[in-house]
Amino acid sequence: MKGEDGIRSDNLVKKGTRVNKRDIAVFAFFLFLSFIFWYLNSLGREIEAGINYQVKYINTPRERVIVQDQPSQLKLFLKGPGYSILKLKILGGKAPVVIDISKVNYKRVHGDKGLNYFIVTSGLAKSLNVQMRSGCEITSIKPDTLFFSLAKVAANSSSLPQSKTDTKRRN
Repeated sequence: MKGEDGIRSDNLVKKGTRVNKRDIAVFAFFLFLSFIFWYLNSLGREIEAGINYQVKYINTPRERVIVQDQPSQLKLFLKGPGYSILKLKILGGKAPVVIDISKVNYKRVHGDKGLNYFIVTSGLAKSLNVQMRSGCEITSIKPDTLFFSLAKVAANSSSLPQSKTDTKRRN
């Protein structure tokens, strides 16, 4: 079948499909490019995000040690520029936040005769902001309270508890 200009119409159909495939590839490329520009633009705005950080405890009271397992992570909710938050999300898991027991306001658990204490994490926000040096502001911290127990450090290894087999050998 020939068209008005004498060219077969099935050749036009084949040529049209190649143009459509090329158009789809060009469209997909520019769609991806527009997504990249949109994402970069959104990073310039102020956003909120939550980031998990490892926790390290230092400077316990003299001759005391923390005996109860502490949460190994804190989730910090931050508000700030998208670039800063993206940087913290990428690098945040590598450097732990440090809680200096000697500088925080910890309180004894009421009605408990042991050496059990707690720290309200909202009081840590300023010191954690200084540690991060990111330009972001901490809006909240989870968990909201950290519980821990302190015990006396043994003076020498002979006062440490021994296994049952060691006590049987002595008898």
